Amino acid sequence: MTENNPDFSALRRSMVDRQIARRGVRDKRVLEAMVRVPRELFVPKHLADEAYEDHPLPIGYGQTISQPYIVALMAEALALQGRERVLDIGTGSGYAAAVLASMALEVFSIERIPELVHQARANLDCAGFSQVYLRCGDGTLGWPEAAPFDGICVAAGAPSIPEALKQQLAVGGRLVIPIGEEYSGQQLTCIRRVSETEFSREDYGSVRFVPLLGEEGWQ
Repeated sequence: MTENNPDFSALRRSMVDRQIARRGVRDKRVLEAMVRVPRELFVPKHLADEAYEDHPLPIGYGQTISQPYIVALMAEALALQGRERVLDIGTGSGYAAAVLASMALEVFSIERIPELVHQARANLDCAGFSQVYLRCGDGTLGWPEAAPFDGICVAAGAPSIPEALKQQLAVGGRLVIPIGEEYSGQQLTCIRRVSETEFSREDYGSVRFVPLLGEEGWQ
């Protein structure tokens, strides 16, 4: 590996070992997906050599690509087996959607910033994930015509759990979302739909995400 020609495959494997597996992520499907997806294709070109560092990176328009460990932690919380239909809120550059597409049957992803939708589409196609469906819109309202979903992953912090997303969750499905204050710490929360009317909740620790803007998020 040289400074101008890094060995991204080696960096990817090192990232999974040091940043993800050693912190307790054990789901084999998650670890394999994180090794498989070329993160360097989902960050700005001038930041490609930082793609596998242990921190978020800016992707423009006030948004970031999440720290690799957080992407893996959220994916593990969904407990995917390979046949699920997943809704991804906050597409950003498309990286998390690609990871989820490596683990599920179908991924539907919503981004509110049009320029990022175009950027994510190009990134996903370049990385070979053309099967991810993208939409520009209010992620807090979900994707009703494609529901129900076996998993919903939200990459932005909400003041509370959007009711629209809860209702688009299949029975047995999981919704992973950061809940808390707009510009301070949030709790990464997993909601599981036990029945048509019952939901269970589990917290995965403190995180910090950009605000989830929309009708059922921050205004």
